[in-house]
Amino acid sequence: MKFVTYVHEIKESIGILENNNVFDIKDLLKKMGEKDIPGTMQKFIEYLDEDKSHKMELFLNNRVVEPVSLDSVKLKAPIPYPRRNVFCLGKNYEEHAREIKMTQISGNGIPEVPIYFTKVASPAVGTGDYIKFSTEVTKQVDYEAELGVIMGKDGADIKLEDAEKYIFGYTIINDVSARDLQGKHVQWFKGKSLDTFCPMGPCIVYKDEIPFPVELDIKCMVNGEVRQNSNTKNLIFDIPHIISDLSRGLTLKAGDIISTGTPSGVGMGFEPVKVLKNGDVVECRIEKVGSLVNHVVETL
Repeated sequence: MKFVTYVHEIKESIGILENNNVFDIKDLLKKMGEKDIPGTMQKFIEYLDEDKSHKMELFLNNRVVEPVSLDSVKLKAPIPYPRRNVFCLGKNYEEHAREIKMTQISGNGIPEVPIYFTKVASPAVGTGDYIKFSTEVTKQVDYEAELGVIMGKDGADIKLEDAEKYIFGYTIINDVSARDLQGKHVQWFKGKSLDTFCPMGPCIVYKDEIPFPVELDIKCMVNGEVRQNSNTKNLIFDIPHIISDLSRGLTLKAGDIISTGTPSGVGMGFEPVKVLKNGDVVECRIEKVGSLVNHVVETL
């Protein structure tokens, strides 16, 4: 199942995306006889377990509720307001680590341990929304297509072999980055956290839709030109390693979002550089998840 947060006739809801239809989760759960019905994606993540997901699929297949057309709704980021910052991995594809070294934003080469940082998403923006920035703040805005992992339950000191049990699902994140701010501040938080710099979506794919280990094609196109093209099997530190390592002494919570890193082909890796500019259209695409499309707007 693919879960979405959407607006239909000015009302925000959570739903299940199937082909070009959206089924309201609240209506579906009412038909199932559920009493304590979650109203947000965060609450739904905390609510759902394998038994409930199987029951939902059964009722969904029997078409007990009428859908609305995808064309009639506005998709938002699946978790518009994450309750904690997004956990991010830096330099987690070997070729990207090399190209970033060339930009002098970071000179550590291939990392021997995961590089973590966090990113503010308040809110995360959805597919079709704008990436906005002022050239008085930054002149080097870059794209980064990444696979996002959504945690399904709380856990600390998670074993490698147990990592999948803690996952809720997967989404796409564009880790938009102001490279000049990254270099200026000698750390990544500020340059990664400007308003609108966390596009996310278009959905969360439930974990049972994607085989483990996760090996998905990942691409980014700018104005139709393929810039990034790889597969998540090329991660330096794979998903079990990330979850196990990050959770050592740090409790990960249901709804937490981990952005697993970006492959080579970012704008700052080209000569001359290919930073984002007014009017650009950025599409991040991940196999079995979908396509996240955003337009770039320079503001005064």
